[in-house]
Amino acid sequence: MAIYNQNSQVATVFHGFPALEEGARLTGYSALIQAHDLKVPLPDYLCAIGTKHKKYDYERWHIFTPRHRPEDTLYGHLTFALKYEGIDLAVLNALFQDVEARDIEKIIRSEPTGMYSRKLWFLWEWLRGQHLDIEDAQAGNFVPLVNSKLQYEGKSYPSKRHRVRNNLPGTHDFCPLIRKTKKLEQYIGKKLSEAAIKNIGQTHPDLLSRASAFLLLKDSKASYTIEGETPPHSRIERWGRIIGEAGQRKLNIPELEYLQGIVIADNRFIEPGIRMEGGFVGEHDRSSGMPMPEHISARPDDLKALMTGLIETYELLCKDDFDAVLIATLIAFGFVFIHPFEDGNGRIHRYLFHHVLAENDFVPKGLIFPVSAVILERIDEYRKILEHFSKPRLDLIEWRPTENNNVEVLNETIDLYRYFDATNQAEFFFECVEETVNKTLPDEVEYLKKYDLLNEFIKNYIDMPDNLVDLLIRFLSQNNGKLSKRGQKKEFAKLTDREIQAIEQKYEEIFG
Repeated sequence: MAIYNQNSQVATVFHGFPALEEGARLTGYSALIQAHDLKVPLPDYLCAIGTKHKKYDYERWHIFTPRHRPEDTLYGHLTFALKYEGIDLAVLNALFQDVEARDIEKIIRSEPTGMYSRKLWFLWEWLRGQHLDIEDAQAGNFVPLVNSKLQYEGKSYPSKRHRVRNNLPGTHDFCPLIRKTKKLEQYIGKKLSEAAIKNIGQTHPDLLSRASAFLLLKDSKASYTIEGETPPHSRIERWGRIIGEAGQRKLNIPELEYLQGIVIADNRFIEPGIRMEGGFVGEHDRSSGMPMPEHISARPDDLKALMTGLIETYELLCKDDFDAVLIATLIAFGFVFIHPFEDGNGRIHRYLFHHVLAENDFVPKGLIFPVSAVILERIDEYRKILEHFSKPRLDLIEWRPTENNNVEVLNETIDLYRYFDATNQAEFFFECVEETVNKTLPDEVEYLKKYDLLNEFIKNYIDMPDNLVDLLIRFLSQNNGKLSKRGQKKEFAKLTDREIQAIEQKYEEIFG
């Protein structure tokens, strides 16, 4: 039996995190994790009851006042968690596997019309897939499951049995949640979709078409570069064309397998389609060949449920007015964390950003949204965001190396991939979207306007073929507006010093 009042005193450290003020007590999810020794990734924010009569934050902790202290019981800490921390499906699911059904039934019978008892009742049956021995609720207003002040809610579906409105943003097999932070609310308030559409509406269609063509290749190349690959130009172009079609076809597992076939054109050395074996991201030891995982993929036995859940969740969110950037976060990062394929997961993950934004009309049809290029510029942040998910889970996964130096997962891990907090990923992706809308897209359009001015000047000044004019402008752009010595001696040896000086002066006048 879990004992809360002994375990709620904060020790020197709590799961590796620094101690709080003397006398502080764990509360909510932190108390439940401690009392039941739950093997789960720790929530990004933990709660404790301090000794002072003021609320404050300290590193990972939210410190509440003594008057907020709940009863040191299962129901006391569950009520505190649901009221102040929101829903953590990973913690609740692990807890419900450790708690007897009769303990939950006792709580519900003690407060049959209580808001939190009914939420708890619904969550138990939804997560466990079992009915408690309790008659359907007969009284009480319908209450929303997700508190929209704390987390982003999905479309609401009434559950008459519990008199609860299920507004979870997902299904039983895939339901990440995002906390409602000040940063995310500010980004949503900026209406970046409207800003993108407005800016594009003021751009001449021919100019926009040229910008899109360039950004298509830039994004495709960036996605390969992130993977540490330098494929031939033909492969970059082929993947670029696929990115250009994002949002035009229905997202399902056959479509994802089709995309993998485009990414990995030569599949002689991999097994295409959904993995039949384990998988990991990382290196192999140089001497022994032993796997050194930085991320361990979902077990092959769990992939059907996880991928079906991911697709169903996407369809569910598209029916709602859930923010498009948040949908893209849940689906694209959820996909790469599951890692359903032997190879090609990273590029398809970044393709999904394009697909979700395009299908949900975040950007005008036909416009390429070069988010991979922006991610490449923020590659260190991107890696940290991926590690933020993967590192805490490595210690929770038991595995052994296989004969071909792969990994075989030995314990149940499906919950690690279907229930997670995607807040950090959402904040990172919103930063990338904002940079794309306010800088990358306008900068490319502005560059093309200036390019056309210089192009027109050069053609009026010198009778030069289009391909050479383009090469000359690229040389100038690469060398801060000056024609390099090499360019003067080779490709443009026929230009006079006076002509070079005039062109350089014009470049400075136009580009600054």
